[in-house]
Amino acid sequence: MDVPAGDDITQLLDQVRQGQDGAADRLASRVYGELHRIAVNAMRREDPGHTLQPTELVDEAFLRLIGHRSLTWQNRNQFYALAATTIRRILLDHARARRRIKRDHGIRVTFDESAGHVAPDSLDLVALDDALERLGTASPRQAKVVELRFFGGLEVEEIAEVLAISPATVKRDWTFARAFLLQSLESFS
Repeated sequence: MDVPAGDDITQLLDQVRQGQDGAADRLASRVYGELHRIAVNAMRREDPGHTLQPTELVDEAFLRLIGHRSLTWQNRNQFYALAATTIRRILLDHARARRRIKRDHGIRVTFDESAGHVAPDSLDLVALDDALERLGTASPRQAKVVELRFFGGLEVEEIAEVLAISPATVKRDWTFARAFLLQSLESFS
């Protein structure tokens, strides 16, 4: 079977929203690989002993995404962007729950070169989310660039397409956002 074009995924998303029989299963089989890639990308920054597995993360994210029956999907890129956000939220919820239980200052993640950043230091996921929320208040687009790049693993060109901006703007936003987040995280330490 051929890999579906973006329009096919958008059509499946609409079928799920309309409650058509079997649409969720067809959608799951079409998007599972990309959702798993996003989850693996997000999980590689976690501690090795993390209790969530990428497959569990994909399953939870997919259930949350198809639960948005009132949402009219614009295209597959919007779906994957929302998937990256959903995966981030699941990891954050998990980190906060572990912090409450263990009082261990949160789960540690790495903000590394492969995500476009040079500092190899470990960061607290909850602190990162707090800093990202502050950035989102000042500059929502730049916060979205970080979310899509760091948590979603999207490349500059993919982010540009999702946000309907130029790749040069994505690069500028990424540079500014990294500096903002580093400053915020240093003040947190």
